[in-house]
This record gives sequence, structure tokens and C-alpha cells, in this order.
Amino acid sequence: MSAAPRVLVVHNRYRIEGGEERSVDLQLAALEAAGVDHASFERRSADAGRARAAAAMLRGGDDPAELAAAVRLLAAGDITPDRAGRADPAPPNRGRRSGEIFAGTSTSISAAAPGPVIVHAHNTVPLVGPAGLAAARAAGARVVLHLHNVRIFCATGFGERDGAPCRLCTGRHTLPGLRHNCRDSLAEAAVYAAALSLHQPRLLDAVDRFVAPSAAARDELAARGLDPGRVEVLRHYLPAELFAERSAAGEGRYALIASRLSPEKGIEDAVRACVAAGVPLRVAGEGPERARLERLARELGAGGAQVAFLGRLPADALARELAGAAMVLMPSRYHEFSPYSALEAMAAGVPVAATAMGGLPELLGDGRCVPVGAVDEFAALVGALWSDPARRAEEGEALLARARERHSRAAYTDALLGLYGRLTASSATAA
Repeated sequence: MSAAPRVLVVHNRYRIEGGEERSVDLQLAALEAAGVDHASFERRSADAGRARAAAAMLRGGDDPAELAAAVRLLAAGDITPDRAGRADPAPPNRGRRSGEIFAGTSTSISAAAPGPVIVHAHNTVPLVGPAGLAAARAAGARVVLHLHNVRIFCATGFGERDGAPCRLCTGRHTLPGLRHNCRDSLAEAAVYAAALSLHQPRLLDAVDRFVAPSAAARDELAARGLDPGRVEVLRHYLPAELFAERSAAGEGRYALIASRLSPEKGIEDAVRACVAAGVPLRVAGEGPERARLERLARELGAGGAQVAFLGRLPADALARELAGAAMVLMPSRYHEFSPYSALEAMAAGVPVAATAMGGLPELLGDGRCVPVGAVDEFAALVGALWSDPARRAEEGEALLARARERHSRAAYTDALLGLYGRLTASSATAA
């Protein structure tokens, strides 16, 4: 009987952390709760200057040998809490921070029981890169790449331009990202265009299975050139403490948006819809659109609803806002894969009014989404929910039940371990 696999969760944390970091942290919590031997390997974009990040992208990774060393140590069972952070540290004369290979380890790993390793990677840009994944595979690991966006094809990762969906970059054809200066810096756009195209074959060869958080995400990746037969759907989950006992949306006092304030999020459409429907709106979040949206709200506000901009809120304050909401609005203009903000609203028993973009219809179910840009339809949906507290409570209960059924930790863990089991079984068959 073969040994149970150890899992090495790999992630290059973004300069501004968001939903992807949350997905990584929740995965680690699920592995810990399931008693799966695991460790994490992290790099942080904030630790790299622009020159180092650009060089890493063009090379396909900063130091692939580090990840390969981590795989070998984990396979040997040679990772214990006192070894965390001291596994093959970066040589000081390389100009690299003397940081940790392992940013956290499971205390259940035994040196007496070597076993196979699965590398489960999330973001790899810029410091891990395709070269890191290839090195991990060469060291004997099976490799899973968890795609939360279209960054393997697109310089921004969002697959949008000027507030609308964009599919100009597909496969290795990445020059449109340079032509349209999608990084707002021609130098950065050139690096992304070159690196994404140059290293894509190595990335595809290094990965055994891709993972996406929704079927819509899988389809969007397929539209850009990724073989859908290589992609498995693994839905997000939320911890049990975030699930409400019942919906209180019938007593809700306002519509709520929790989002980055940028064009692709479609906040302008929600402001116009709420003013037209006479629904008070509270907007939590920051971003480049805030000043313009505040001006718009003032211009429209004389004959409509009050719109309050709250800025970026800490988690506890945002939870209080959600508890008092009559509905949550998701007016996205691009293909969001599976936003946590919608899932959190479901778990809180709060109705969601959204656009039919990306993974939102799949997440929310039928009848809760309108076409993107259809402000009148969005206003009608928002107004109907606002005027009918009983309907809000009913919708909230339905979404709460849907979240419990499809997005529990148990459902996530079963799907995740099933994926790992299939990978290790195929390894044993190949051997």
C-alpha cells in the first residue's frame, strides 16, 4: 500500500492581498482539519523590487532550486517545526532576502515515513514561475495549479480592458497586452507579453492538473486556449462560523457593495440602479474610481437614494455591514471566477442581485442575475427586493441553504482529497 501524499501549498503573495490569499489560507485550514501532512512555501511580491520581479518573470522564476529542495525535504519527511524556515535558506551573496522556504508546516509530518508529494500552487508570478513548477515536477512531485484568474494568458489577470471583458490575448498570443499597455507601463507590459508567451509551454508541461473555482472559470480558460479536459472544478468554501443560523435580510436597511472601486466592477451601474429604485446604498472598498463615483452619486442624489462610501473596512466592520444589509449587489462587468463577497452574502442569508457574468449565475442560481449593463433591469430587481421584505427573507434562506450544501468545508475537503487521490493513483499506475 502506498504512503499517503504530503501536500506542499505554494503561493506568491500579491503586493495587495485579496481573495486569492484567502483561498490559500482556507486550503491550509482544511488540510490541517483533515489531518493531511502539509507545508506551505510562500514568496511575497512585496519583497521583490521591480527589477528583480521583471528578471524573474523573464527567466520563468527567481530560483527554481528552492522549490525543488522543498519537495525533496517534504518527500523525505524531513520537515518538522524546528526546521521551518531553515530549509536551504537563500545564500546572502545572491542579493535575496534571507527568508524562509517554509512559511508554515504541519506538526504531523514524520521523518520516519517518507511519502509522495503533491505541489498545489496558486499564484506563481513573479518569483515562483513556470521554472519553479517544472523543478518541483523534476524533483518527483505531482503538480496542481489552482487558477483564480486568467493570469497565465493576460497581463492584468482580469481579462478585462476599459471596464469590459477582453479576450485579445489567447494562447501564446500576448502582444495585445503590450499594444494596449495593459500594465499602464510599457516596460511592464513588454515584460508580461514576453514572459507569458515564452514560458507558457513549460508551464503547461509542468502541471498535471489545473483547478478552477467554477465551471464558468473552466470555460473562460478554455476560451483562451487551455484544454478543459485538464481542468477540475473545486468550489470555494467558507468556515462554519460564517454561516448564519437564519436570514435576517427581511429587516435589512440598505443595499451593500463590498468591492474594489475599479471600472470592471461595474459600481457605476449599481449607483444608478439604486438611485433610480430609491434604495439606500452603502459601498465598502477603495480604488481608483472612488472620486468619480462620489461625484456621480452627488449629481444623481437630489432625486434619489442616499449613497454612502465607507472606504476599506476591517473584517469585523464589514461583517457588521453585511448583517444589516437587505441585499448585496454584484454588478460586475467582467468574468469573475467565483467572488468571495457573493459567497459571504449567501452564507449570511443576504439576497444577492448580480450581473450574469463569469461564475455569478453558477454561484447564485437562476433568477438572480441580469445582463451586464442593463441598468433598468438591475434597478427593477433591486427595487423588487427592497419593496418586499418577505421575499428578501425567502431569498436569503434559499441562498443560505445553497451555500451550506455546495460550499461547506466538508464538501471542499472531499473534492480536494478526491483530486489528490486520483493524482497519486495515476502516479502509481504509471510507475
